[in-house]
Amino acid sequence: MSEKNRDGKRTARERLAVEREKQKSAEKRRRVLIVGASVVCVLGLAAVIGVVAANAGKDSKSESAGPVVAPSGAQGKDSLAIPVGEESAKSTLTVWEDFRCPACQSFETNYRAVIHELTDAGKLKVDYHLATIIDGNMGGSGSRHAANAAACAQDAGRFTAYHDVLYENQPQETDDAFAKDSRLIELAAKADGLDTPAFRTCVEDGTHNSWVVKSNQAFQSGGFGGTPTVLLNGKNIYQDQTMTPAKLKQMVEAADKA
Repeated sequence: MSEKNRDGKRTARERLAVEREKQKSAEKRRRVLIVGASVVCVLGLAAVIGVVAANAGKDSKSESAGPVVAPSGAQGKDSLAIPVGEESAKSTLTVWEDFRCPACQSFETNYRAVIHELTDAGKLKVDYHLATIIDGNMGGSGSRHAANAAACAQDAGRFTAYHDVLYENQPQETDDAFAKDSRLIELAAKADGLDTPAFRTCVEDGTHNSWVVKSNQAFQSGGFGGTPTVLLNGKNIYQDQTMTPAKLKQMVEAADKA
């Protein structure tokens, strides 16, 4: 075989090898594109599922439908605080809470007795502000419905009793049971004198829904870390790791004697 023929065959083999490498590279790119497209589809599906989950449990009523109707006796900026206790009390406890929030329930369980004792004695006033962050985090509308029902209880002069009942019967955080008006009305029977036609209508009509939305907006713009946020005369005591019911009582009684 001549040198020229050998060079021609070698060149042909090299060209074939190069072509095969090109085909492999093209096939590799094609597989990457297919996998990439699959990932995008999965992410897109996840996004869709997330949207569906976020909207699960939401009722057909608009969160901010209708005028802002503050509950009877509400005070403070934009009438967003529900007051409990004597106006003349020297100490004020400001509580931002969500009825679906487990940490709020824990705070209530531990501090309820001393708060009731101090408010009944005229030494402490509590301003309750209602938020709905669990609805936003977990989906649903139970925080809003429960807050509206609590505002309806305030109209009836039974806020404190119903407030305690809601926490005593708080569902699991992932359970949007408070989204059902029937459940909120059922619990009203545990607060003496609350289960009336006026209360039921207030709950079912979502009379204070827009007020609850406005309250939650105030919470979001307030720069608070979460619920509960508890301030004693403006100082965040919930972040104080040494705080106890006994210490809170001591601080309030000291201020009362000052």
